[in-house]
Amino acid sequence: MAYATANELTRDAIPVVDLTALRTGENPDAVAQALHTASKNLGFIYVSEHGIDSNVIDDARRAAFDFFRLTDAEKAHVLVSPQHRGWLKSGAAKMKDDAKADLKESFIWGHQDETGHVANDHPLRGPNQWPASVPLMEQSAMAYFAAAHEVAYQLMRGFARGLQLPADFFLRTCSQPLSRASFVYYPPQPASSGEDQFGVAPHTDFGVLTVLCQDNTGGLQVEDRNGQWIHAPPIDGTLVVNVGDLLSRWTGGEYKSTPHRVVNTSGKERLSLVLAFDPDPDTQINANDIPGLTATEDPISCGDYLQWRFAKAFSYRTREST
Repeated sequence: MAYATANELTRDAIPVVDLTALRTGENPDAVAQALHTASKNLGFIYVSEHGIDSNVIDDARRAAFDFFRLTDAEKAHVLVSPQHRGWLKSGAAKMKDDAKADLKESFIWGHQDETGHVANDHPLRGPNQWPASVPLMEQSAMAYFAAAHEVAYQLMRGFARGLQLPADFFLRTCSQPLSRASFVYYPPQPASSGEDQFGVAPHTDFGVLTVLCQDNTGGLQVEDRNGQWIHAPPIDGTLVVNVGDLLSRWTGGEYKSTPHRVVNTSGKERLSLVLAFDPDPDTQINANDIPGLTATEDPISCGDYLQWRFAKAFSYRTREST
C-alpha cells in the first residue's frame, strides 16, 4: 500500500503576495489586484509580511503541542461542545459520506472578551473550553486568534478593493463574527493505511476565508485547475490563505474555493494553526449585491449555511449530547 501522491509545486501555481503595502496603506491597490487575480485562479495564496509576530506563533505552537500530548482522558475534560468549542478527537470528522474518517484531531475556540465572555447566540458559538492542565493555552490561543483575525480583516479589505468595492464591503457586518480558530494535529501516517486515508480528506473549506500557519513538516496538497494534485509546502515567513465556499458563493463563483487535503508522509507530527474567518451569522451571502456579478445560488445567511455544512461533516453533531 502507498500514500496518495501529488506533483511538486511550480513557481506560478500558488503566488506569494507581500502584504506590506496593503497593511501600511501606501499602495493597497497593487496588493489588492494580486489577491484578486490569485483568487480568480486557484483561490490559494501564500502571503508574506503578514504582521503576525513569530513569538505569537511559537507560543501558540508550544501550547498546542502541550495539549495534544495529554492523554485522551485528560483531553476529554474539554470534549467538543454542542457549540463546536473544545477537543475534536481523531475520527470525529469526515469530509464526505464515502470517505474514511480523518486522522487529525483539533482544538477549537473562538472570540471572547477580556473577561472571558462569549456571545451565546448561535449554535456554532458558545463558551470556550480551556484545559486546566495547559495553563498558558488560553493566553497563547487568544493572542494568536487576535493576530490572525487582523490578517483576515486586511485580506478582506484587499479582496473588496480587487472587486472595485469599498474597502469595508465584506466587513460591514462583523460586530459579532462567527470566526473560529483551531489547533490541528496530524499524527504520523503509515503508508499501510492506503491511498484513501488522509489526515484530512479532500474538501473545500466551508466559510469565507481560511488563514493557515503551517509548520515545517509539509503535507498540504491542493487540486489544480486541471484536476491534478500539487504540493503546497511550507515557505518560511508566509501564511497560506484560501478562499472558502461562502466567499466563492458571495462572488458568484468569481473567486474559487479549491479542494485540498493533507497527507502526512513525514513520519513526524504535523501541527497547523488555523483561523476560519466568517462575519456575523445573519450576514446575507448574495452575489447580486456586488455590481457586475450574478448570484448562481439563492441568498443564504452565513449562520444557516455553516450550520448545514457542519452537520454533514462532524459526526458528533448528529448525537443528542457529547
